[in-house]
Amino acid sequence: MEGSELPKSKAESSPLEAAAAEAQKNKIDVKVETPGEIVSPIPSEQSENVQWQEWVQPVSDVLSKLPDLVGDFFIRYKQPLSTLGLILLLIVAVKVTLAILDAINDIPLLAPFLELVGIGYTAWFVYRYLLKVETRQELMTEIQSLKSQVLGRNTLDS
Repeated sequence: MEGSELPKSKAESSPLEAAAAEAQKNKIDVKVETPGEIVSPIPSEQSENVQWQEWVQPVSDVLSKLPDLVGDFFIRYKQPLSTLGLILLLIVAVKVTLAILDAINDIPLLAPFLELVGIGYTAWFVYRYLLKVETRQELMTEIQSLKSQVLGRNTLDS
């Protein structure tokens, strides 16, 4: 307190009263419920931080649950996802095969040569397996044997 508020004789005679008045003016609240805890005023930045955390907390919760959600999704839809993956893989394989064949077809004189090879193999196959009855029966036996190996059952009866 300033000396002008009090009479001059009183301010000089009691410096303890002036100190008590100054202490009353600069009063600090002390929380005594928990010993050693310091109470500080909440700045305005913290109120903005609280508003920010109201938005961040739900996003953080969803992101923390994301691995479990993705895992459950893949477990639940394992069969359809596998089928979809195989279909996409098949599409990619067909496109790559067509691109390779197109590149081979662009090589001069290679396409006609490969056509001649195909015609020659077809002629040999017809001569070897399809002209005579015995060779046709041999071909059918080989086809039935291959069917039984692939399917795992005896298909000679059908």
